[in-house]
Amino acid sequence: MARFASPPKAAYTLRVLAHLLRYPDAALREHLGELGDALHAESALGSARIAEIDALIDRLRTQPALKAEADYVELFDRGRRCALHLFEHVHGDSRDRGQAMIDLARSYESAGLVMTPGELPDFLPVVLEFASTQPPAQAREFLAETAHLVRAIFSALLARRSPYASVLAAVLDLAGEKAEPVALPDEPDLDEAWAEPEAFAGCSTAGQQRPDAARPVHVTRHKSSVPTEGVQA
Repeated sequence: MARFASPPKAAYTLRVLAHLLRYPDAALREHLGELGDALHAESALGSARIAEIDALIDRLRTQPALKAEADYVELFDRGRRCALHLFEHVHGDSRDRGQAMIDLARSYESAGLVMTPGELPDFLPVVLEFASTQPPAQAREFLAETAHLVRAIFSALLARRSPYASVLAAVLDLAGEKAEPVALPDEPDLDEAWAEPEAFAGCSTAGQQRPDAARPVHVTRHKSSVPTEGVQA
């Protein structure tokens, strides 16, 4: 997808994408038609991308409820590769993730936004809802900062032939980035992926030389995320 000279208004589209990445409970499925209508009305995405998301919406609408919910859990909650909590892809379960989430939550609060109790600030639907409140240029810049993480999740979903890949591709479109898959490392076993990290591992090399030193939120590109064969955007 070519970069826009100036970003399109995409507040409603970002909120639609945020909703589609949430657990497909009865309340969400009840409003799938409205989500599709809002996506078409704003037209912030290309027609081909909207058609892909329409297919996901139709799938969620026609699937048995238990099947849709089980598929979501299997896809996003079992293992890290498709996890929608962005900082898991950077910090894992280390203490660095906690500080990064505190800093991100403060950014939301400074913009006058308060999260729903129980939600984490690095959850992609929350990130998208925050972006939807920002002017178009700032929203694109904010999304571009997380594009390498979104691209990794997109690649994992694409490898699993999941229709949810279209939502991540749309996020990349709105960030002004190409929806291209990247090479991903082998996924560790579930027990290894959720193992408790070594205490204080890496603290002296992660930018915090003193316990009381301020640490900025810094989302780094994974060294193994090397672009491979592209897909049509």
